[in-house]
This record gives sequence, structure tokens and C-alpha cells, in this order.
Amino acid sequence: MTTENPVAERVRQIVAAMAPNSAADPADERRLIEDLGYDSLRLMELTVVLERSFELPRYRPEQLMGVLRVGQVVDLVVTSLEVRA
Repeated sequence: MTTENPVAERVRQIVAAMAPNSAADPADERRLIEDLGYDSLRLMELTVVLERSFELPRYRPEQLMGVLRVGQVVDLVVTSLEVRA
């Protein structure tokens, strides 16, 4: 049995709570824009909420390029926390 990473689960909860398309499941393969309905402003808001929720330094734009799916958001936050530790 695999235990879910609590950070990954919290990231998915935040992504789902902020998604304009709240009916969509925040599974890792879901696309932020096409499936969950995020637009550029909402993505910026998500970034700020994640930074504050996990006490992360501000992400640089180049770190966010190519982050298109929920799983990539999870990986970004988990990796940032590992680097910080």
C-alpha cells in the first residue's frame, strides 16, 4: 500500500479549490487551463497561494514555464520544499 505524500495531497486540494471548473477532478494528468478552467490571472493567484501556504520563496517566471498539469504543480512544490530543507 502506498501512502500519499501529504504535501502533494494539500497541493491538489488547493488547485481544486481555486479551479474555476470546480467539478473537475484534480488528478495529476488534468490540464490546468483546458480541464480545470484556469486563466492567466487565476494561475498567478494560485502561485501566490501556494507560495504562502508552503512558505516558499517567490517563483521566478522561468520556473513556471511549462507547468501545464496538476502533477507538474505538485512536483514543483514538492521539489521546492526538498531544496529548501
